[in-house]
Amino acid sequence: MELCPNAPFRYATLVAKVYLETSYISACVATRTDAACVYRRQVSEEWWNNQRRHHELFISAEVIAELSDPEYPNSPAALKWIDGVPLLGLTEDVAGLATLLVRERVMPGPVAGDAVHVAAATVFSIEYMLSWNVRHLANVNKLEHLRVICRRAGYVPPLIVTPDLLWED
Repeated sequence: MELCPNAPFRYATLVAKVYLETSYISACVATRTDAACVYRRQVSEEWWNNQRRHHELFISAEVIAELSDPEYPNSPAALKWIDGVPLLGLTEDVAGLATLLVRERVMPGPVAGDAVHVAAATVFSIEYMLSWNVRHLANVNKLEHLRVICRRAGYVPPLIVTPDLLWED
């Protein structure tokens, strides 16, 4: 196919599905004043205010469970922040994939938290996961292992990124 230089070119507008992991939401409502926390809060709020309209957002019951813990800092504000964001179900497929991710040492055990976040986003074909958890989730060193295990199970995992890396102009 040859492009005609005089024909107008139109970009297709694709709305990406984004899973909001607990650490992203926590950063949005954080009150700590150390430099790292302030940076994450500013970037997270800026993403929320300027970028969320470009995406279809989702959370899972695991996010609600983590944010509902009475010991979770700023729990009421965090739950209010995500009010109305569609909820992905924690199905048998999600539980099975989460178990596999822990068994294959892609995610730390027990089968909860990070493993469930990744499994839910993967099973529901979410393209991106926003997370500030750079140890277990937004970690380029884990990416290939995650891809291999998910593909063996018949899935394509989301790209797990910090909010500053998912930006539309």
